[in-house]
Amino acid sequence: MSPSPSLVIVGAGPRATGLIERIAANAPELYAGSDLDIHLVDPHPPGAGRIWRQAQSPLLWMNSHAEDVTMFTDETVAMDGPVRPGPTLHEWAGIDGSTFAGRRVQGAYLGWVHEQAVAALPPGITVHHHPRRAVRVSGPRGGRQQVWLEGLTEPLTADLVVLALGHLDAEPDDEQRELAAYARTHGLTHLPPDFTADSDLSGLRPGEPVLVRGFGLAFVDLMVLLTEGRGGRHEGDTYVPSGREPVLYVGSRRGVPYHSKIGYGLDGERPPLPRFFGPPEIEELLARPGGFEFRRDVWPLVEKELGFAHYHRLFTAHPERTTVAWTDFEEKYAATTGPEERAALAAAAVPEPADRLDLAALDRPLQGVRYAGHAELQDGLRQYIEGDLTRRHDPGHSADLAVFLGLLSVYGQLVRLGDVGTSWHGFFNYMASGPPGPRLRQMLALSRAGLLRFVGADMAVHAEDGVFRASSPTVPGFHVEARALVEARLPEPTVARARDPLLRALHAEGMGETPDGLLRVDPVDGRILDPAGRPHPRRFALGPHTEVRAPGAFTRPRTGGPAFRQNDATARAALTLLRELGLDAAA
Repeated sequence: MSPSPSLVIVGAGPRATGLIERIAANAPELYAGSDLDIHLVDPHPPGAGRIWRQAQSPLLWMNSHAEDVTMFTDETVAMDGPVRPGPTLHEWAGIDGSTFAGRRVQGAYLGWVHEQAVAALPPGITVHHHPRRAVRVSGPRGGRQQVWLEGLTEPLTADLVVLALGHLDAEPDDEQRELAAYARTHGLTHLPPDFTADSDLSGLRPGEPVLVRGFGLAFVDLMVLLTEGRGGRHEGDTYVPSGREPVLYVGSRRGVPYHSKIGYGLDGERPPLPRFFGPPEIEELLARPGGFEFRRDVWPLVEKELGFAHYHRLFTAHPERTTVAWTDFEEKYAATTGPEERAALAAAAVPEPADRLDLAALDRPLQGVRYAGHAELQDGLRQYIEGDLTRRHDPGHSADLAVFLGLLSVYGQLVRLGDVGTSWHGFFNYMASGPPGPRLRQMLALSRAGLLRFVGADMAVHAEDGVFRASSPTVPGFHVEARALVEARLPEPTVARARDPLLRALHAEGMGETPDGLLRVDPVDGRILDPAGRPHPRRFALGPHTEVRAPGAFTRPRTGGPAFRQNDATARAALTLLRELGLDAAA
């Protein structure tokens, strides 16, 4: 009797759970009546995985409203498989939809979704969890694969393998190696890019200055763990210190925190997206014989799309702040060919500059700005953050929410283009994936308490004279010295520098990689490509280490969900291949 066909999924976090949910949804059509063994390989619990595991600080929150987090498909997802609806996080947990739930709550939700997905599998399909790391995949292109597990001498045999590895640790780049060596030589503390919840923060001493490079979500986690996590507390707009906190000097390329999460819903008409960046534009870009370049060929379309979303909402929801009819503006806007034309059109039809969309100014608010001294910068940044909080919680500026929806729409189209470089992902996260408003209010309280100090834009760090020294052109002539430096950002998801031994082995094999070091995959079904662009018949990959990335960690309901589309396509391709392999074996 031949063994049942087997599918090995490396990784057991949210992406693997989403794939199993799609296998359960599609199996009645594509794999009815046949046995299948699914092997999940991950040392962390299925569903939550490493990032959302229960064993982390209860102080750490999700970055999305509970009503904006779902693991279930709806009718807005363009996929071939059936829709299987289910509860959002807030519906499942019975909490207010505007809550920013703790990560432990999300981990429990993910564990429940995993259990539901497994329970929905038809008879004969069985899931086995192996709480170990996968270290290597071997096997011929046309034959069964072997997945080798840490600590075992015999591999798992797989007809198909899916890598759903999620976010991974990375080896340091040249700069980080030099900084680490300098820290060892001089008895300093240097924390490289890492997942903040896993970082050893014990070397950051109370009362001492700590340089922090990075002002995104990793910084927010660091800020929380070094303040509330050390016994301090927030009382209204005031922070009451415990005396165990270090003093954080934070800067970044932009020099400001990510924009606050928007604190209201969208009433009335949504912008009809996509409008200027949809399937026809993607097809045209993919058909270009010489390929395309993001900044030259893609960004102008993105910019026009986001502007359309903004002005559609402004003209339809707040017409009193415009001087022409929307139909007239839309016609002229569609005819524009560049940002200068669009800026002139907006200036003539929208009297208030604050109602016009200026993506460059939003992206680099400190560009060219200079402060006379460090204290003046603190006042200026607090005013900037307070202004951002006010605007992002004022429905009178609902065009900002329309731009957010535009960003989601754009991301859904960009996944078809593959690796578009790092600038887009950074811009998207800064604009659309910023911290909850309460975290920015805590940031202001810490600033007023003197425990958080802003350095400025284009923060430079030099290792010299036995210390780390930081400066910024935002405050000419100012610098700060410290014996500790934290790189508050996630490791880059490159295959070559991944610490994961399986990905390193694939890199050594010479699998296809993008110029930015991501694993090349077929955008249709996620099959891994070789350098010649040939899809591997038995290996797939999903997630941030591939060139087909999805926006955010989770999907917002009723937004089309690119990750859902990818999961569905991969599940259907895998089931079809497994069925064919089973038929061949039976013949």
